Amino acid sequence: MPIIIDGKSIAADILAEAKSGIAALGRKPRLAAILIGNDPASISFLNEKRKKSEAVGIEFMLYRYDDRISTTQVRARIAKLRKEKKPDAIIIQLPLPEHLNTQYVLDAVPPDEDVDGLSSRARGLLATEKSLILPPTAAAVLHILQVQAIALGDLHAVIVGLGPLVGKPLLTLLANKVASVTAVHAGTPAIDRFTKEADLLIVGTGQAGLIDGSMVKEGVIALDAGYSSIDGKISGDLVYGSVAQKARLITPVPGGIGPITVAMLLKNVVTLAKK
Repeated sequence: MPIIIDGKSIAADILAEAKSGIAALGRKPRLAAILIGNDPASISFLNEKRKKSEAVGIEFMLYRYDDRISTTQVRARIAKLRKEKKPDAIIIQLPLPEHLNTQYVLDAVPPDEDVDGLSSRARGLLATEKSLILPPTAAAVLHILQVQAIALGDLHAVIVGLGPLVGKPLLTLLANKVASVTAVHAGTPAIDRFTKEADLLIVGTGQAGLIDGSMVKEGVIALDAGYSSIDGKISGDLVYGSVAQKARLITPVPGGIGPITVAMLLKNVVTLAKK
């Protein structure tokens, strides 16, 4: 039987640390979240962030805009709220409507307020090891490995999915920690050629059931950062049952990396509030 990561328990410890940090700070940090449109998944994610923020003592400020807003207007709204509300940290909830220039919007947030680490400057700081914080999902993955005392030096890590929230930052962060790292896309031909070689497999494509037990080797550490909802059922990128039969350690969806990601985001808020 594999070790099954209890994300809620790990997240509770991180949130307790954040709460202590806020008490030492002596004030409520301010987290501004920007939501454009009415995507149900985005609303659900922000509701969870709001609930956890309030639980640890972070002031959560939500700004909702119609999905007809332009890129220029969004950037102007961000500049205005930064000047008037002076938040310690800002979330731009993704995905944005297709007509918006996503990276240009993200770049309106300076690195010292960019709690997700998604702006161009924040990515540059991460790559040069000068960032105050780590992107929350990447931080969650590294925290799991640390909690489980996984020795990374001899591992071959395979990352499936190169999105800005999971794959890209992890590729940067793992490059100097593991023996080798391979990164592929969900659409890579014969993806099992790579996944079968993984000692550490990290998936984050949002494509439900992308990888099953036939595509991994015995003893794999399988970390699932994927999320998709089909007919109201939340699924990860792994076919959990079949991968678990071979895995040494595995994260379920839901209840694995997700809660830890939210906790890491709030830990980042506290770090930025101390700057």
